[in-house]
Amino acid sequence: MAHFYLLETLEVTTPGSLVTLDGAEGRHASTVSRVRVGESLLVGNGRGLTLSGTVTDTSKDIVILKVDSVDHASQSSPQITLVQALAKTDRDERAIEASTELGVDVVLAWAAERSVSKWEGPKIEKGLARWTAIVREATKQSVRPFLPVVESHVTTAQVCTRLAGCNLLVLDPTGDVSLGSLEIDERDIALIVGPEGGISPAEISRFREAGATIVTMGANILRTSTAGPAALAILNAKLGRC
Repeated sequence: MAHFYLLETLEVTTPGSLVTLDGAEGRHASTVSRVRVGESLLVGNGRGLTLSGTVTDTSKDIVILKVDSVDHASQSSPQITLVQALAKTDRDERAIEASTELGVDVVLAWAAERSVSKWEGPKIEKGLARWTAIVREATKQSVRPFLPVVESHVTTAQVCTRLAGCNLLVLDPTGDVSLGSLEIDERDIALIVGPEGGISPAEISRFREAGATIVTMGANILRTSTAGPAALAILNAKLGRC
């Protein structure tokens, strides 16, 4: 399989033209992956444009490609947002990584009431940068034409405001209906996943007031690192995205 690189500055191009892969991606391709002249690479801009090209020249930090083919993907609809509660160790990071590979469109870092991990002050910017890097690498791993957006660190009230009008689905073992049997309408979807200790009764009540549906995925209790990706897999099947 051809290597896949993200070049956000990539614009619409045509077969036969030359594209320069530079910066961190060019450096990685030439010095880490050690691509050689004649190899095929895939390059995308994270906004739906993907091209396949043949390497014509390399240097320390640059790879030159001759474009063989160009593809323009359409954004999936409805959009799916993962509202992932901050969690200890790397469980929240594992959740957003797998969710990116499964096709999530937007990721929100949620400061839930029972989150053990806390982002405060400089930790907020550092945490968002870390999540952005994880999502970017997962996008490359899964060869996705669209790079998910990692948005700001939010409180419960901000989740409800930010996602007003969306189909809010709160994942909780005490759910009113199973996700598999839920009828999905045309609205964008927000999956809300709690931390290790679960979502508090006060938060459940707040989400209900905002029009959310509390959904379950069966008798087994899933970790916060597993719940979001598992729900995405179910939604992908229901929406014909797999």
